[in-house]
Amino acid sequence: MSSVVTSRAAPTNEATTVSQESKVIRDKDTPIDIDIPDNYVSWTLKNQKVRPPISWDNWWKELNYLSLSILTITPAIAIYGALTVPLRWQTAVFSVFYYFVTGLGITAGYHRLWAHRAYNASKPLQYFLAMAGAGAVEGSIKWWSRGHRAHHRYTDTLLDPYNAQEGFWWSHIGWMLVKPRRKPGVADVSDLSKNEVIRWQHRWYRTLIIGMGFVLPTVVCWLGWGDFWGGYVYAGAARLCFVHHSTFCVNSLAHWLGETPFDDKHTPRDHFITALCTVGEGYHNFHHQFPMDYRNAIKWYQYDPTKWFIWVCSKLGLASHLKQFPDNEVKKGQLTMQLKRLREKQEGLTWAPDSNDLPVVNWDTFQEQATKRPLVVIAGFIHDVGSFMDEHPGGRHLIAKMIGKDGTTAFFGGVYDHSNAAHNLLSMMRVGVLHGGMQHGLDDKRVPPAQRLRVARYTELSSPYASSTAASDYEGMLG
Repeated sequence: MSSVVTSRAAPTNEATTVSQESKVIRDKDTPIDIDIPDNYVSWTLKNQKVRPPISWDNWWKELNYLSLSILTITPAIAIYGALTVPLRWQTAVFSVFYYFVTGLGITAGYHRLWAHRAYNASKPLQYFLAMAGAGAVEGSIKWWSRGHRAHHRYTDTLLDPYNAQEGFWWSHIGWMLVKPRRKPGVADVSDLSKNEVIRWQHRWYRTLIIGMGFVLPTVVCWLGWGDFWGGYVYAGAARLCFVHHSTFCVNSLAHWLGETPFDDKHTPRDHFITALCTVGEGYHNFHHQFPMDYRNAIKWYQYDPTKWFIWVCSKLGLASHLKQFPDNEVKKGQLTMQLKRLREKQEGLTWAPDSNDLPVVNWDTFQEQATKRPLVVIAGFIHDVGSFMDEHPGGRHLIAKMIGKDGTTAFFGGVYDHSNAAHNLLSMMRVGVLHGGMQHGLDDKRVPPAQRLRVARYTELSSPYASSTAASDYEGMLG
């Protein structure tokens, strides 16, 4: 959680004060990560001092008592109040409504507007989202966005402040209950420091969390229908618990439940249940691939009220410049994962032996061998059909009369135009290649239908980027 600390400066002369102020302004305008080395992550992990492991001897020293208090006292109030204060339907409806208001303060405000700059918002909308976000009591915009930008930059590493690799409960709530084991990776928020709305919220944050978190919902229920304690318990404390764990699910559930339709390099996943729990932030695999997109859900039927809220605001003139990642690049990501899944499935199947691994046999040898076992030539390949003769749907006799002969014409429509399944099955019976036995015009018949479209790794193909002028005396030109 965020706090504002004031300090009393020593007296200085006017010239020194001006110089210091200029330096502060210059420092705020300069991105904090502008001079980080190329090997920043590995260097930091190697050299950064880490807090000692938590043990029975020191656990009480390692607790973050401010976060611990907020995350334990609030639910305690909610549970006690639920047992002692009747829930009126008006209060229940308002509590749900205010849950979405403060939830949108985080999802549409803290997250998509300020942390990712996915769209532009007018000043009225910014102030509304800043106040609504304060009502969620999750830290100031600047503090929250700094951590979230670090999370995206260092996803699944030790510099990720809520690293999902540390376990579900650590990323959900554990990282807030204890002091950070190490400083999170550097992430620039100099753009946020220039925003007057963010500076205003940061300055008045303590007042705002009390006013928006508890006073406002209590007063609304009290003045609206005379339910002071119900407003405090349900619209205040209980609603706050739901908002907290809704947001926490983006760090935990969204990295644990669901599919990876765009990239499986990191833990973020897409799932409808997570979207329901997080005011639409559940399509997290898409979000981590395309974080500047104002949408989480790209299909019209996917649940993403945050996207709909931003879109409505744009129609009302309150939001503009809604960013969308190029659809062509989104589809590339989807296709990449689809091909990867197909490749995995492809590698789990047994395929016909490669012709390069089969012996080459002349016609005389083939006929000699066919007297000892049932061999048939089809499309230049020698097949041992002994295991299939009794299973042949057309009868054993149709195969038996082709033993020691070339059955290509009969197989490819002369007697029956066999199905793809028959082609695939026949290819598994190959035991040799007939020398000079491939008839003209049957090149496409040599490859079983199941292998005519294959997923190949780039190392199995010639490079599509090879220059046609590579062997010439001059360099190619970039188009």
